Amino acid sequence: METKDIIRTLRTEKGLSQDELAEKLFVTRQAVSRWETGETTPNIDTLKLLSKLFDVSINTLLGSPRKLICQCCGMPLDDSCISKEPDGVFNEEYCKWCYADGEYTYDNMDDLIDFCAENMANEHLTEEQVRAYMKEMLPKLNYWKRYTDIGGQEKFDEFKNQIINEFNALNIEGMPKVTELNALIGSFVNLEYPLPNGKTVKLLDDNATYLGNQLECEFGGDKCFGIIANMDFLLVCTYEENGENPELILYKKR
Repeated sequence: METKDIIRTLRTEKGLSQDELAEKLFVTRQAVSRWETGETTPNIDTLKLLSKLFDVSINTLLGSPRKLICQCCGMPLDDSCISKEPDGVFNEEYCKWCYADGEYTYDNMDDLIDFCAENMANEHLTEEQVRAYMKEMLPKLNYWKRYTDIGGQEKFDEFKNQIINEFNALNIEGMPKVTELNALIGSFVNLEYPLPNGKTVKLLDDNATYLGNQLECEFGGDKCFGIIANMDFLLVCTYEENGENPELILYKKR
């Protein structure tokens, strides 16, 4: 189906009039009408709202133009198994078993291969064949490219420790010692920082994977420190609950 038919069908199934849907999306009834006649298509922000409201992926809303696979395990994705962020937004990069509630399940490729070999083997496919397939396929997926780019798991661990040391060497007042970094997808941590001219700016790539963590401020209060890094930069910010009122503290090229 086309987007116009999908929106109309989902609206009808939910028992909403065009006026009621428009109110939930903060748009006019005429806008909804134009979507359903195919005159226009919702913008990306509205598609995100529609996705959350109807509990379907943006890919589904657009008529499934992309064949989605999990960028961690390679599993074909549909709305029943696509992962979600903690706020309920679909994350179309991963399945719900590889990425759940903002956390990645696997940080070691061998662990994933062991799991798949044990559970995918059958009378037609031996464990050895599954292992061989996964070892060839996984490094091509976005999640694991961060390992192969710097020489595998051992080099990756060395890289994480180096980044931890660089954050600690900044000696930022109120920021506790960094002891751990997690793999975080860009869209989950890509905050909008205010500029002196009143505008806001995002500094990350929604589709990239970064190393980062959230740290409680040593002075107490509602603010937390957020730290993000990759091979090119270190970023330190503060923010309140749910990422509100973010403030950029440091952005440093490595």
